[in-house]
Amino acid sequence: MKLAVLGCYGGIGGARRTTALLLDDDVLIDAGSGVGDLNLEQMARVDHVFLTHSHLDHCGFIPLLADAVAFLRKRPLLVHALPQTIAALKENLLNGKLWPDYSVLPTAEDPYIRFVPVILGETAQLGRRRITPLPARHAVPAVGYRLDSGAASFVYSGDTTDCELFWAALNGIDNLRYLMIETTFLNANSGGAARSGHMTAALLAQGLARLQHPVTLLITHMEPGREDATMAEVVAACGKYRPIRLEQGQQFDF
Repeated sequence: MKLAVLGCYGGIGGARRTTALLLDDDVLIDAGSGVGDLNLEQMARVDHVFLTHSHLDHCGFIPLLADAVAFLRKRPLLVHALPQTIAALKENLLNGKLWPDYSVLPTAEDPYIRFVPVILGETAQLGRRRITPLPARHAVPAVGYRLDSGAASFVYSGDTTDCELFWAALNGIDNLRYLMIETTFLNANSGGAARSGHMTAALLAQGLARLQHPVTLLITHMEPGREDATMAEVVAACGKYRPIRLEQGQQFDF
């Protein structure tokens, strides 16, 4: 499996793109503004999108993606998400007001988008690739994902604050190689992190203390303009893991 980072920021500004990961050439994990840097042919090859949650920086480019390449596709785009996430998208985005409801258009029998509900812990198998939703704690219903090639697993936390069940799930992964995890706020904004369901460096260290495996630690979703300061706090709190600042354009093979 090959994973390309299209976007990994907690917001926009300049070259910053919000979260989108391209798995091989046919699967997206989240669909933030990073999707917009794909060309039309690359977009048309995407058959599956796995969403962590309903916030726009992670799902907002789904309608634009479906619209841009509808004429190049002969089958619906399959969007995998929690039932609560699907309901939020249909009510608030694909509602005929902000955007047409492509889950029933151009026809209910042959729509541009088909939603596929995910269940926590239930694996979707795409060929030899296995994608499993993991527990997360955020301001809205959310999951992380385990991407398992058989040889190794790449785990992406999605948006989450500290979540004991998430760390317990990681301890059950015997081929864990990469952990991509958000650290949105500086430690000084622990109140904001608590209210919004996000991580600080201190909370990340608290979670990592439960981890029983070595891992390559990738830090994502930092506040725009505060990346350097946030990363310094992560290094201070979690230095034994040699944390790596995730960058757009990076690729991981596993």
